[in-house]
Amino acid sequence: MDKIAVLIPCYNEEKTIEKVVKDVKQALPEAVVYVYDNNSTDKTAELAVKAGAILRHEYKQGKGNVIRRMFREIDAQCYLMIDGDDTYPLDCAKELVDKVLLRNADMVVGDRLSSTYFTENKRPFHNFGNTLMRTSINRLFHTDIKDIMTGYRAFSYEFVKTFPVFSAGFEIETEMTIHAVNYNLQVENVVVQYRDRPEGSESKLNTIPDGIRVIRKMLQLYKNYQPLKCFGLIALFFILAAVIFFAPVLLEYIQTGLVPRFPTLIVCGFMALGGMLSFFAGVILDVTVAKDRRDFEYRRNCVNTEMKRKLEKVNEEI
Repeated sequence: MDKIAVLIPCYNEEKTIEKVVKDVKQALPEAVVYVYDNNSTDKTAELAVKAGAILRHEYKQGKGNVIRRMFREIDAQCYLMIDGDDTYPLDCAKELVDKVLLRNADMVVGDRLSSTYFTENKRPFHNFGNTLMRTSINRLFHTDIKDIMTGYRAFSYEFVKTFPVFSAGFEIETEMTIHAVNYNLQVENVVVQYRDRPEGSESKLNTIPDGIRVIRKMLQLYKNYQPLKCFGLIALFFILAAVIFFAPVLLEYIQTGLVPRFPTLIVCGFMALGGMLSFFAGVILDVTVAKDRRDFEYRRNCVNTEMKRKLEKVNEEI
């Protein structure tokens, strides 16, 4: 088991990967650096090995798939994940790692948005999307994560081994954030500097398609993790609509004793019924979520015990 494992997912980053690996080795000389190549067609893999990284491969395309592979294969007391595009200076790497090793943080978020991101990033839709996601997730899940989409994070062993990766692409950062918030894990923020990609290096993020996937993932996780609130809002919508359309029918009946708009009355009845069904569906699913949280705590305890055994084995070998 490594003490610190630096994980770098890469796809066609020959312009920057060698510098990133060397910067990591200078900032964290005790760390083991792993570069996971995701079907690069340039010299990314060759340059990573030349710089001193351990090279591994993930042949299923997508950042989420790469992270699933990394988390499954690597055992470490602390994981530092960083992109291979040289947009994150390594001067804060030690601080992120120490919060995991010394303060028992489960996830440490490298917060770009509180520093230079909006001045360095030249893509206005990315700036808007990051702000939108941060505001939406913090309000929906009642938290205060400073940067939702950052690729600069540190994790504990318990987080990595209990985090189920379902995302295939760039929505993985959203999934990580909401997972940590939902299970009440210790999340800390560290302000990090951000610099735009060097000339000749191109982003793999497609603003609109990937943005839609991220928003869909956020709503999906809100439904899965907060079903009572989600289905409660749907129930409230149906019942309010039923009351609004039913009020004129009721008023007319009081005044004349007649119900000339039977179709409206029937629709209102079905809408009210739909609202009640939605509410009770939320109640039932909320019980399932509560059980899942209890099971998660049990899994964390098992993983913690497993980590202690591996550390004891390492110490015995030393």
